[in-house]
Amino acid sequence: MTTSETVYATTDEGLRLPVIDVTTPAFKVTVTDAELDVLTAQFVLESASRPEMSPAVWQALAQSILGKALMAAVDTFLPGLDTYFLKIGPDHLRDPFTEIDRRIAASFPGFTTRIRLQDMASLIADGLKPILAADTGRPICLVNVAGGPAADSWNALIHLRREAPGLLGRRAIAIAVLDLDDRGPQFGKRAIAALAASDGPLSGLAIDVRHVPYDWSQSDRLGSCLDDLRARESACAISSEGGLFEYGTDEVVAANLAQLHAGTPADAFVVGSVTRDNEATRASKAAARVPTQPRTLEAFRKLALGTGWSTERALERPFTYNVRLVKAR
Repeated sequence: MTTSETVYATTDEGLRLPVIDVTTPAFKVTVTDAELDVLTAQFVLESASRPEMSPAVWQALAQSILGKALMAAVDTFLPGLDTYFLKIGPDHLRDPFTEIDRRIAASFPGFTTRIRLQDMASLIADGLKPILAADTGRPICLVNVAGGPAADSWNALIHLRREAPGLLGRRAIAIAVLDLDDRGPQFGKRAIAALAASDGPLSGLAIDVRHVPYDWSQSDRLGSCLDDLRARESACAISSEGGLFEYGTDEVVAANLAQLHAGTPADAFVVGSVTRDNEATRASKAAARVPTQPRTLEAFRKLALGTGWSTERALERPFTYNVRLVKAR
């Protein structure tokens, strides 16, 4: 069901959340590169002078949904559904979220997660357009590595539906979420079902959503997964927003990219966010103790090319390079 163009779905815990549609005014982020530069410089400056958090602040954080999740994510990663809370934005976090949750979502790192989602959706949709135009009957296979709710996948489909509705037609569409956690994918299934309902932006589309438990350190499992999805016969887009390219070691990234190269068609592509090696990232890591793997763009290009993938596009953002890879010719 919809309210002012916004669709809602529930989590396993019964939280009713808006389903993000980055093409609508409620969720679309509009910011210039110059404005981002100013905000980034301000974030770095404020991070350097930020005092230690008092016991009272720690206690308040522990009583909020996002604060508790961030504390649990120290030296590890924020699960997909908790990251989704950030992407919703402060204006959409209603009860039981608190003012502290809204302030966390309004922070500069929270703001950049919304930009990242928007970039991923556009990169996927733009990559699919010429592939779908060339073959009107080919099925679509979206493989989302460490995808959580897979909001980038459903937003890519919304982009295509709004910008070039004829391209989707009556195609079979599969979204495979490869993730160890099941809270995010379960919410994602409900979100996509709501979007595909009679009054949703993806109404009438038959979308097969699958959750595949997957540990990216065991990349040898990818081949059989891609075979099950019939990825080689499909218009295949792989994505990993805030996942593989941000937290994986060089060896893990290379192993996964090699398997994805071998198990997909010649026109398949990969979209993902790469943690930048810069001052803003260092300031963020010092504050949040997030074990990402910062890289220069050149280092990532070389790593990807070693597995047969060429970096076709790279959007420079405060903490990440948001990239699209295609198979090297």
